[in-house]
Amino acid sequence: MEFTATGGEAGRSDCAGRTTGADLAGAGWTPNDARNVELAPQVLGKIVVDTTVPLVPPKVMRVQLPPEGSAALRAQQALGEGVRVVSAFHNVAAHKLATDEAVACDVLVFGDEKAAREEVLQVVEDCGLRGLHAGALANSAAAEALTSVLIFINKHYAADGAGLQITGAAPSAH
Repeated sequence: MEFTATGGEAGRSDCAGRTTGADLAGAGWTPNDARNVELAPQVLGKIVVDTTVPLVPPKVMRVQLPPEGSAALRAQQALGEGVRVVSAFHNVAAHKLATDEAVACDVLVFGDEKAAREEVLQVVEDCGLRGLHAGALANSAAAEALTSVLIFINKHYAADGAGLQITGAAPSAH
């Protein structure tokens, strides 16, 4: 497996070392596609794990999706058809991903190709988290938008990284 991640800080402190062939890197959201266009030739034929949440300071507690409908769809458009974009990790607090502490949050995994989602679900599991198929890449808009809601909840309730747990799904649902 060879992966490239875009959009946020690379995963758990032990995850990259345990994920065979993983190439995880990230950068923050910008409304400029230059980064993805530049990255496209390097990731042709690969899976790109997009963790981007389109937060627009200073109003990060307000949903502000791009005109394309989601940051993941925008990334797919910029990277082109030869790249399989899968989005994940939107609703897990970045500071929790950077540690080895238990994270009581599920990872929703979006992508247009089920096989690519399966590979990313394995990466999520290798990181010690539970991942769930969440459907097409267009569905990523829901998780991207929900991040602003979680930031609001964190502030309003003084929470330390509010997240989601999906009930009723088997522990190893993929």
